Amino acid sequence: MNAKIIRNEYADKLTLADKLARDIASKLDAAIKARGKATLAVSGGGTPKQMFAVLCEQEIDWSKVTITLVDERWVDTDSDRSNARLVAEHLLHHEAHTATFVPLFDKAHKDDVDAALGDVGKRIDALGKLDVVILGMGPDGHTASFFPGGDNLAEALDPNGKKAVISMRAGGAGEPRITLTLPRVLDAGTLYLHIEGNDKKELLARAEAGEDVPIRAVLTQDRVPLHVFWAP
Repeated sequence: MNAKIIRNEYADKLTLADKLARDIASKLDAAIKARGKATLAVSGGGTPKQMFAVLCEQEIDWSKVTITLVDERWVDTDSDRSNARLVAEHLLHHEAHTATFVPLFDKAHKDDVDAALGDVGKRIDALGKLDVVILGMGPDGHTASFFPGGDNLAEALDPNGKKAVISMRAGGAGEPRITLTLPRVLDAGTLYLHIEGNDKKELLARAEAGEDVPIRAVLTQDRVPLHVFWAP
Protein backbone atom coordinates (compact mmCIF):
# COMPACT_ATOMS: atom_id res chain seq x y z
CA MET A 1 0.00 0.00 0.00
CA ASN A 2 1.49 3.31 -1.07
CA ALA A 3 0.15 6.82 -1.41
CA LYS A 4 -0.33 8.30 -4.83
CA ILE A 5 2.47 10.85 -5.02
CA ILE A 6 2.28 13.87 -7.33
CA ARG A 7 5.76 15.35 -7.66
CA ASN A 8 6.38 19.04 -8.34
CA GLU A 9 10.04 20.03 -8.66
CA TYR A 10 11.32 23.54 -9.25
CA ALA A 11 14.71 25.09 -9.98
CA ASP A 12 14.69 27.41 -6.98
CA LYS A 13 12.87 28.09 -3.71
CA LEU A 14 11.27 31.32 -4.88
CA THR A 15 9.56 29.58 -7.80
CA LEU A 16 8.43 26.79 -5.49
CA ALA A 17 6.99 29.31 -3.02
CA ASP A 18 5.05 31.05 -5.77
CA LYS A 19 3.68 27.85 -7.34
CA LEU A 20 2.74 26.24 -4.03
CA ALA A 21 1.08 29.37 -2.66
CA ARG A 22 -1.01 29.81 -5.79
CA ASP A 23 -2.01 26.14 -5.76
CA ILE A 24 -3.06 26.34 -2.12
CA ALA A 25 -5.04 29.53 -2.78
CA SER A 26 -6.88 27.87 -5.66
CA LYS A 27 -7.90 24.96 -3.39
CA LEU A 28 -9.11 27.34 -0.68
CA ASP A 29 -11.02 29.42 -3.20
CA ALA A 30 -12.71 26.30 -4.59
CA ALA A 31 -13.76 25.27 -1.07
CA ILE A 32 -15.17 28.73 -0.37
CA LYS A 33 -17.17 28.65 -3.59
CA ALA A 34 -18.45 25.15 -2.83
CA ARG A 35 -19.19 25.44 0.91
CA GLY A 36 -18.86 29.10 1.82
CA LYS A 37 -15.74 28.47 3.94
CA ALA A 38 -12.30 26.84 3.86
CA THR A 39 -9.82 25.40 6.36
CA LEU A 40 -6.03 25.33 6.17
CA ALA A 41 -3.52 23.60 8.47
CA VAL A 42 0.09 24.74 8.13
CA SER A 43 3.44 23.60 9.50
CA GLY A 44 6.10 25.73 11.16
CA GLY A 45 9.85 26.05 10.87
CA GLY A 46 11.84 28.16 8.46
CA THR A 47 10.86 26.41 5.22
CA PRO A 48 7.37 27.90 4.73
CA LYS A 49 8.21 31.55 5.41
CA GLN A 50 8.79 32.48 1.77
CA MET A 51 5.67 30.62 0.70
CA PHE A 52 3.60 32.35 3.40
CA ALA A 53 4.75 35.72 2.04
CA VAL A 54 3.25 34.84 -1.35
CA LEU A 55 0.17 33.09 0.01
CA CYS A 56 -0.95 36.04 2.13
CA GLU A 57 -1.11 38.22 -0.99
CA GLN A 58 -3.46 35.91 -2.91
CA GLU A 59 -6.79 37.56 -3.59
CA ILE A 60 -9.31 35.13 -2.19
CA ASP A 61 -11.98 35.78 0.46
CA TRP A 62 -9.75 35.25 3.46
CA SER A 63 -12.54 36.25 5.84
CA LYS A 64 -14.01 32.81 5.12
CA VAL A 65 -10.74 30.94 5.76
CA THR A 66 -9.82 29.37 9.09
CA ILE A 67 -6.12 28.61 9.62
CA THR A 68 -4.72 26.23 12.21
CA LEU A 69 -1.46 24.38 12.78
CA VAL A 70 -0.37 20.83 12.07
CA ASP A 71 1.66 20.89 15.28
CA GLU A 72 2.96 23.26 17.93
CA ARG A 73 5.69 23.49 20.54
CA TRP A 74 4.17 23.90 24.01
CA VAL A 75 5.50 27.43 24.45
CA ASP A 76 3.82 30.79 24.88
CA THR A 77 2.95 32.70 21.73
CA ASP A 78 5.60 35.34 22.45
CA SER A 79 8.36 32.71 22.19
CA ASP A 80 10.43 32.69 19.00
CA ARG A 81 9.86 28.91 19.05
CA SER A 82 6.09 29.35 18.67
CA ASN A 83 4.51 28.29 15.39
CA ALA A 84 1.55 30.53 16.21
CA ARG A 85 3.94 33.47 16.31
CA LEU A 86 5.42 32.38 12.98
CA VAL A 87 1.96 32.39 11.40
CA ALA A 88 1.12 35.77 12.93
CA GLU A 89 4.35 37.31 11.62
CA HIS A 90 4.46 35.76 8.15
CA LEU A 91 0.96 34.70 7.06
CA LEU A 92 -1.75 36.77 8.74
CA HIS A 93 -0.94 39.89 6.73
CA HIS A 94 -2.01 41.67 3.55
CA GLU A 95 -5.03 39.92 2.04
CA ALA A 96 -4.90 37.17 4.68
CA HIS A 97 -5.24 39.50 7.67
CA THR A 98 -8.98 38.76 7.82
CA ALA A 99 -8.53 35.00 8.20
CA THR A 100 -9.45 33.34 11.50
CA PHE A 101 -6.60 31.63 13.35
CA VAL A 102 -7.24 28.66 15.65
CA PRO A 103 -4.16 27.96 17.82
CA LEU A 104 -3.10 24.63 19.29
CA PHE A 105 -1.43 26.19 22.34
CA ASP A 106 -3.89 26.65 25.20
CA LYS A 107 -2.92 29.32 27.72
CA ALA A 108 -5.33 27.87 30.27
CA HIS A 109 -3.10 24.80 30.44
CA LYS A 110 0.22 26.40 29.60
CA ASP A 111 2.13 24.20 32.06
CA ASP A 112 0.60 20.87 31.01
CA VAL A 113 0.06 19.93 27.39
CA ASP A 114 -1.78 16.74 28.34
CA ALA A 115 -4.37 18.67 30.33
CA ALA A 116 -5.13 20.72 27.22
CA LEU A 117 -5.75 17.81 24.84
CA GLY A 118 -9.49 17.58 25.45
CA ASP A 119 -10.19 21.26 24.83
CA VAL A 120 -7.83 21.54 21.85
CA GLY A 121 -9.22 18.34 20.35
CA LYS A 122 -12.76 19.75 20.48
CA ARG A 123 -11.50 22.95 18.84
CA ILE A 124 -9.97 20.99 15.97
CA ASP A 125 -12.92 18.62 15.62
CA ALA A 126 -15.19 21.65 15.24
CA LEU A 127 -13.34 22.59 12.06
CA GLY A 128 -14.55 19.47 10.28
CA LYS A 129 -12.63 18.11 7.32
CA LEU A 130 -9.52 20.16 6.59
CA ASP A 131 -9.48 21.44 3.01
CA VAL A 132 -5.69 21.86 2.84
CA VAL A 133 -2.92 20.40 5.03
CA ILE A 134 0.73 21.34 4.49
CA LEU A 135 3.38 19.08 5.98
CA GLY A 136 7.10 19.63 6.29
CA MET A 137 9.85 17.13 7.08
CA GLY A 138 12.83 17.29 9.42
CA PRO A 139 16.29 15.81 8.82
CA ASP A 140 15.36 12.90 11.13
CA GLY A 141 12.36 12.04 8.96
CA HIS A 142 9.74 13.49 11.30
CA THR A 143 6.65 15.22 9.96
CA ALA A 144 4.08 17.04 12.08
CA SER A 145 5.43 16.15 15.56
CA PHE A 146 5.80 12.48 14.72
CA PHE A 147 9.34 12.25 16.08
CA PRO A 148 11.46 9.09 16.09
CA GLY A 149 11.33 7.72 19.63
CA GLY A 150 8.39 9.93 20.57
CA ASP A 151 6.52 8.81 23.69
CA ASN A 152 3.18 8.73 21.89
CA LEU A 153 4.42 7.98 18.37
CA ALA A 154 2.62 4.64 17.93
CA GLU A 155 -0.69 6.15 19.05
CA ALA A 156 -0.19 9.23 16.86
CA LEU A 157 0.41 7.05 13.80
CA ASP A 158 -2.44 4.60 14.46
CA PRO A 159 -4.52 4.76 11.26
CA ASN A 160 -7.61 3.80 13.24
CA GLY A 161 -7.08 6.32 16.05
CA LYS A 162 -10.00 8.56 16.98
CA LYS A 163 -8.17 11.46 18.61
CA ALA A 164 -7.67 14.70 16.69
CA VAL A 165 -4.58 15.75 18.65
CA ILE A 166 -2.00 14.10 20.86
CA SER A 167 1.00 15.19 22.93
CA MET A 168 4.55 14.24 21.99
CA ARG A 169 7.86 14.25 23.83
CA ALA A 170 11.05 13.13 22.13
CA GLY A 171 14.76 13.73 22.31
CA GLY A 172 14.76 15.62 19.02
CA ALA A 173 11.65 17.67 19.76
CA GLY A 174 13.00 20.12 22.32
CA GLU A 175 9.88 21.20 24.18
CA PRO A 176 6.81 18.99 24.63
CA ARG A 177 4.61 19.21 21.55
CA ILE A 178 1.00 18.93 20.50
CA THR A 179 0.25 17.54 17.07
CA LEU A 180 -2.59 16.52 14.84
CA THR A 181 -2.70 12.74 14.65
CA LEU A 182 -2.08 10.87 11.41
CA PRO A 183 -5.80 10.16 10.78
CA ARG A 184 -6.58 13.88 11.24
CA VAL A 185 -3.77 14.86 8.85
CA LEU A 186 -5.00 12.37 6.26
CA ASP A 187 -8.57 13.67 6.52
CA ALA A 188 -7.63 16.43 4.11
CA GLY A 189 -9.04 17.59 0.83
CA THR A 190 -5.50 18.23 -0.42
CA LEU A 191 -2.30 17.11 1.31
CA TYR A 192 1.04 18.78 0.55
CA LEU A 193 4.60 17.98 1.56
CA HIS A 194 6.86 21.04 1.23
CA ILE A 195 10.57 20.21 1.36
CA GLU A 196 13.73 21.92 0.18
CA GLY A 197 17.32 20.80 -0.34
CA ASN A 198 18.93 17.71 -1.82
CA ASP A 199 19.29 16.13 1.62
CA LYS A 200 15.52 16.19 2.12
CA LYS A 201 14.92 14.78 -1.36
CA GLU A 202 17.33 11.93 -0.67
CA LEU A 203 15.74 11.23 2.73
CA LEU A 204 12.29 11.11 1.16
CA ALA A 205 13.55 8.63 -1.45
CA ARG A 206 15.01 6.43 1.29
CA ALA A 207 11.71 6.54 3.18
CA GLU A 208 9.86 5.54 0.03
CA ALA A 209 12.30 2.66 -0.36
CA GLY A 210 11.53 1.42 3.13
CA GLU A 211 13.68 3.32 5.65
CA ASP A 212 11.83 3.32 8.96
CA VAL A 213 11.27 7.01 9.65
CA PRO A 214 7.95 8.63 10.64
CA ILE A 215 7.28 10.27 7.24
CA ARG A 216 6.89 6.75 5.90
CA ALA A 217 3.45 6.60 7.53
CA VAL A 218 2.31 9.33 5.13
CA LEU A 219 3.90 7.55 2.18
CA THR A 220 2.28 4.18 2.88
CA GLN A 221 -1.35 5.25 3.15
CA ASP A 222 -4.03 5.24 0.48
CA ARG A 223 -6.49 7.76 1.90
CA VAL A 224 -5.30 10.91 0.13
CA PRO A 225 -2.80 11.69 -2.64
CA LEU A 226 0.38 13.45 -1.53
CA HIS A 227 1.51 16.50 -3.49
CA VAL A 228 5.26 16.87 -3.00
CA PHE A 229 6.73 20.33 -3.70
CA TRP A 230 10.53 20.40 -3.78
CA ALA A 231 13.33 22.74 -4.78
CA PRO A 232 17.08 22.44 -4.17
